[in-house]
Amino acid sequence: MSFFGLNYAKKKENELERRLRANDREYNLSFKYATNAIKTSKYNTFNFLPLNLFEQFQRIANAYFLILLILQVIPAISSLSWFTTVVPLVLVLSVTAVKDATDDIVTCILGCFILLMTPSPLLPDEPCVSSLLSEGEVSCEPPNSRLDRFTGTLTYAGQKYSLDNDKILLRGCTLRNTEWCFGLVLFGGPETKLMQNCGKTTFKRTSIDRLMNVLVLCIFGFLAFMCTILAIGNRIWEQLWGSEFTAFLPRQGGVDTPFSGFLTFWSYVIILNTVVPISLYISVEVIRLGNSFYIDWDRKMYHASSDTPAKARTTTLNEELGQIKYIFSDKTGTLTQNIMTFNKCSINGKSYGEHTETVDWSFNPLADHHFFFHDHSLVEALKLESPEVQSFFRLLALCHTVMAEEKIEGELLYQAQSPDEGALVTAARNFGFVFRSRTPESVTIVEMGEQHSYELLAILDFNNVRKRMSVIVRSPEGKLCLYCKGADTMVYERLDQSCTKLMDVTTEHLNEFAGEGLRTLALAYKDLDEEYFSSWKQRHHEASTALEDREDKLDLLYEEIEKDLMLLGATAIEDKLQDGVPQTIEQLAKADIKIWVLTGDKQETAENIGYSCNMLREEMNDIFVVSILLYPLSHQAYALERSMELLFLRTACLCKTVICCRVTPLQKAQVVELVKKYKQAVTLAIGDGANDVSMIKAAHIGVGISGQEGMQAVLSSDYSFAQFRFLERLLLVHGRWSYLRMCKFLRYFFYKNFTFTFVHFWYAFFCGFSAQTVYDEWFITLYNLVYTALPVLGMSLFDQDVNDMWSFQHPQLYVPGQLNQYFSKTAFFKCALHSVYSSVVLFFIPYAAMYDTVRDDGRDIADYQSFALLAQTCLVITVCIQLCLDMSYWTVVNHFFVWGSLAMYFTVTFTMYSNGTYLIFPASFPFIGTARNSLNQPNVWLTILLTSILCVLPVLAYRFLLIQLPYPSPFLQVMFKVRQAKAAPPPLASRARIRHTSTRRSGYAFSHAAGYGDLVTSNCFLRSHAITLTTTFTPLGRTTGFRCSQTLQEQDYPHTLLFKSLGSLRNVILKKKENHIFCPLK
Repeated sequence: MSFFGLNYAKKKENELERRLRANDREYNLSFKYATNAIKTSKYNTFNFLPLNLFEQFQRIANAYFLILLILQVIPAISSLSWFTTVVPLVLVLSVTAVKDATDDIVTCILGCFILLMTPSPLLPDEPCVSSLLSEGEVSCEPPNSRLDRFTGTLTYAGQKYSLDNDKILLRGCTLRNTEWCFGLVLFGGPETKLMQNCGKTTFKRTSIDRLMNVLVLCIFGFLAFMCTILAIGNRIWEQLWGSEFTAFLPRQGGVDTPFSGFLTFWSYVIILNTVVPISLYISVEVIRLGNSFYIDWDRKMYHASSDTPAKARTTTLNEELGQIKYIFSDKTGTLTQNIMTFNKCSINGKSYGEHTETVDWSFNPLADHHFFFHDHSLVEALKLESPEVQSFFRLLALCHTVMAEEKIEGELLYQAQSPDEGALVTAARNFGFVFRSRTPESVTIVEMGEQHSYELLAILDFNNVRKRMSVIVRSPEGKLCLYCKGADTMVYERLDQSCTKLMDVTTEHLNEFAGEGLRTLALAYKDLDEEYFSSWKQRHHEASTALEDREDKLDLLYEEIEKDLMLLGATAIEDKLQDGVPQTIEQLAKADIKIWVLTGDKQETAENIGYSCNMLREEMNDIFVVSILLYPLSHQAYALERSMELLFLRTACLCKTVICCRVTPLQKAQVVELVKKYKQAVTLAIGDGANDVSMIKAAHIGVGISGQEGMQAVLSSDYSFAQFRFLERLLLVHGRWSYLRMCKFLRYFFYKNFTFTFVHFWYAFFCGFSAQTVYDEWFITLYNLVYTALPVLGMSLFDQDVNDMWSFQHPQLYVPGQLNQYFSKTAFFKCALHSVYSSVVLFFIPYAAMYDTVRDDGRDIADYQSFALLAQTCLVITVCIQLCLDMSYWTVVNHFFVWGSLAMYFTVTFTMYSNGTYLIFPASFPFIGTARNSLNQPNVWLTILLTSILCVLPVLAYRFLLIQLPYPSPFLQVMFKVRQAKAAPPPLASRARIRHTSTRRSGYAFSHAAGYGDLVTSNCFLRSHAITLTTTFTPLGRTTGFRCSQTLQEQDYPHTLLFKSLGSLRNVILKKKENHIFCPLK
């Protein structure tokens, strides 16, 4: 089927193998594979009306009003016209439909070769080929969500070539280190691995919406109960006294007493329908829309450097922002800027980087002038040609897999697999050891102004077990040397015994660096014997070509040669967090919000971020790590299997901080779903990349950060902004205000309408259960539309219990929203009881005051119309006073709405009850003269005053008792401080730099999987040679940061095995409730 030119092929069932022929469109189309068209919206032109109406009528109240409309067209039942329901119902459905439609607003063909240009992002999944093939056939696995493997074969010119995960580029990747390549499209659109991990778009509703459905069902039950009582009363009344009134109230033919009771039941269903007024839902939508605009207009959430404002991409979830209990956050690009800074180093037992003056790089024409370092003594050591310092930076310039681009002489651009590597190579560049270019056999660097080419003999690449990398090079003088860098724990185990003293000093420096939250790395080297290396090289070649146990054999050879190393020193890199991240996390923790970090990075990287963000602190107990087994043939992590998920969740919830590392995009969503399923708490997911989309969609609230990884997370989110720190304001200010306003609105709205309706119930006992209304019909029509609509909307749009500064000063004010304290079944029941009391007062006090009463001139005032006017006037004034008591923050708009509505009531009442209106429309306005004859009597105003006081007296008494409690709530404590401070603003929260004093040693953060050593030496992509140095070098020192260009988002996720004794783990957890858990889920 085709919609708007987009082909949506029906999913093939049980596809076992995918076959494609290059540039054979007819053959490929015969399989009806999906194109690259992706639909992320819920609606289209054809399904919008039925689907939207279906969703709207899931609200029980809307379905109720549809049934009510059907009843009103039956003359024997209805005492009201049908248009009194159909007009507001259509209005509500139309406004909601327009809002939903507003919230909701290039195809590649499989088997075709396409040309990819740098730095264009990849749209389909495709293998990368080095030459243009005009024909050929690919057989591969069917579409699936596995990111860590791919199997297939390419048949070309009678030869078969294997295709694996290293030869496929996935959707969302960016082409680097080459200007172009050709690719064959294998999977398109929803069949790409990225989209297979994204999950489905679901219709999100707030917890208040779900509670409202339950409450509306209860209200319907109570309505049926009241109507049943009144129907029974009508039957009894008709049987005992009805015959006495038949002279002037004759019964219709065929209507006996039981049938009269049956008709009365449905008549009261219509009259008492205001217990769930249809204006409730349209008011809710207006309130949500207004609070969404506040987020869009908030200048304090605007990021000037990127010109990015905050955006509420949905208008239905605002109050849910005030109830968040769990936050699931990505790391890279969300908590961090993806920028690393070379801060300090230790060389030959001396620490550098402690000074405040900035090094001047004017002596180095190849320096990166965005790099800053604060210690001139290191430059002086280089000028004095210290061999240890030179070897230190020579190692940084040679031991890496960074690629260099130099399109213009002297302007170097580094592409690194991790931001750490980029920062280290940039540091070496600025200190005079400039990496210029590389080939598969050599590395060219500039050493203090002189260009040298080193023969690259071997790369002993990084993986998550080794936690280090080494290179073996031959210098221009013919000297063989192994350079190694890695986690200090790994390097220290392989040092020569002669380094013991230097190791002790360097360890002290590492402790100092780690105490400041810096990421550390140890550097070492080893001179190699020519004869030994020749033998080792031969064995290395045999191991690298072995068909069985290749990895194990290579690891043994790496261990053999990486022995007896000589320590050079250590580096300290700052993982550049976004501004305000530690403070934001601290504030959210004070608001009792649990923050879980879900990242694809390795454990060491995750741990470092935990300390940098202040999620992990020294005063906490020990950190323990749980590595969880992955079934070899299963895509789901063992911890997320049904038999293990509860144990995993209990373990995580016993910990104060949870960081899940090495998780795939789909597993992120599974963790979110797990918490939603068992904790029954409101969740929020925040991320910035395509690999966060599934998590964002799974959570109750999805927040996208517009950063370095494109806009896919933003487009799938409910709210978006540019910096993680804005989350604090979104939740503690906008979220809390929205929740508070919505709860106040619902409590007040139910109160005023229950009170309005229950007066009808009491009146039924005095009118023979005849379904007569106690109020004038025009008052019934205008009560929710004119007299009480604007004041409650004003409160719901402008009310603030405390301002934003006090919200930040006292984040514990957020807790009531998590506990549903402001609106729940209990709060609703209290509201109903208050309404019952008020309705009793509003009916019986005016009734007693009007009973056998005469005017000052002796004329009778005790008639139905005068009583109706008195009752409705008391009602309007009482609900107005109640709203004033509920209002915490008065604005000019609120004053205008409240007093303007009261003025409107009296103006409309005197106008409708005037002689002129009656003469024009005698049948529609029968209350002629009632207003001027009743409201000029002192006893009427005394009754209004007495009734209003008695209605609000319980509220005042209850609030007085709350203030007198020995242990007032946090809200009352804050309000007391606010009154003490009067109009003076509170002091700003301290934002001092958080320093750590732990003895923790942070590990070096390489990429998620193995490094690019094989790629560097493969001779598959390197073309250009080093540019000959022509610039002059003058005597040297840190880049504000190195921004890493991530090459591939989808990496291989190695498996880890621990988690052996569940019983012993449980014992450990029960003893240490303040521990932290790192969960490599895959």
